[in-house]
Amino acid sequence: MTEIKFELDESSRGSFKLYDESGFIGEMAVGISGNDLTVYHTEVKPEASGKGYSKLLLEAMVAYARQNKFTVIPICPFVHAQFKRHRELYSDVWNGR
Repeated sequence: MTEIKFELDESSRGSFKLYDESGFIGEMAVGISGNDLTVYHTEVKPEASGKGYSKLLLEAMVAYARQNKFTVIPICPFVHAQFKRHRELYSDVWNGR
């Protein structure tokens, strides 16, 4: 079973961290400024690659953005590619500047 924990520090930088029964698997690094949530980087341990974990992090981040009415600036290549590939799923949160 997987679990995602969102941690944000006092400077509004943090990450969505993914864990399973074996421990830490990966994270999505973000920063918040005003109404924007910027995604900087997504990384999953190599041995956990190909199991859909990056997609779980993406879904958690998008749900958080929607719930808190943030627009997302996808600097992370993975997130940017997903936003471009599936515009219909993310157009409501994508800040396409």
